[in-house]
Amino acid sequence: MRVFVAGASGAIGRPLVRRLLAAGHEVTGSTRSPERAEAIRALGADAVTVDVFDGDALHAVMAEAAPDVVVHELTALSKPPLRVSGLDLTNRLRSEGSRNLVAVAQEIGARRFVTQSIVFGYGFSDHGDEVLAEDAPFGKPEGKSTDGILSALVAAEALAGEAGEGIALRYGLLYGGDAPNIVPLLRRRMVPVTQGGVLGWVHHDDAAAATVAAVERGAPGAYNVVDDQPATFEQMFTAMAEAIGAPRPWRLPRWLLSLVAPYVVAFGMDTQLRVSNEKAARELGWRPRYPSYREGIEAMAEALHEASAGAPADAA
Repeated sequence: MRVFVAGASGAIGRPLVRRLLAAGHEVTGSTRSPERAEAIRALGADAVTVDVFDGDALHAVMAEAAPDVVVHELTALSKPPLRVSGLDLTNRLRSEGSRNLVAVAQEIGARRFVTQSIVFGYGFSDHGDEVLAEDAPFGKPEGKSTDGILSALVAAEALAGEAGEGIALRYGLLYGGDAPNIVPLLRRRMVPVTQGGVLGWVHHDDAAAATVAAVERGAPGAYNVVDDQPATFEQMFTAMAEAIGAPRPWRLPRWLLSLVAPYVVAFGMDTQLRVSNEKAARELGWRPRYPSYREGIEAMAEALHEASAGAPADAA
């Protein structure tokens, strides 16, 4: 199949392009940066430079690519957001950007549209021990500063549903593929942690594998894409620091972390969120290669070691 990947140079986009090509698909990847377009071409895919907010330019490049499937992986998260305002452009990409992508996909006759979503749409709150499936309430306003994030997720999923075979992948909190960005911060103890918060996680490579599965099969609708074991923010980054030989992260009290990184408090401390991946296993035939953060972090540390020794660092 011909696949158009919007956001092909991102943390999911890169392993996704590799996996799509390996599966025999023809891939065109988009980015806003000419330098990143060259990186996409280096993977073996076609690449275009376009701004998703420019509807005419987007129509031109997508019509030329003539994809059977469009995949929306656009975000603006080059660094971890510390405040809710750090999600403003990503929210716009999920709403206005999705609207433009879906409109063009319909006009050029793409039959399937796959969009990235995230499990935080179930709410930035304490869900207790309940394991949430895809039929749980999603995107319900909570009267918090994070409501804009929820409404953008709802918009992205609703727009995907208008595009024929629309699929929304509700990724867990992503880790592993962003090692070049996160490792220097861990070494300098610039990733503080705090007690509380249980989250669904997924390694970038597993997220990419699930996305390939959604390109190829599965009924329209939403799918949770998480590993088998939820973990706290503190467990994840303490284990990551240990694996790379970095100092243990600072543990900050809630009041102090809320001053430095209020968005991290919203999901990393106040949110208790366990979600099921059984629908993705059943209907997409996807299971995580890394069933918990322990295996995923081990793979990340191994890839870093290989990269430092001059070997390829692709753990996919």
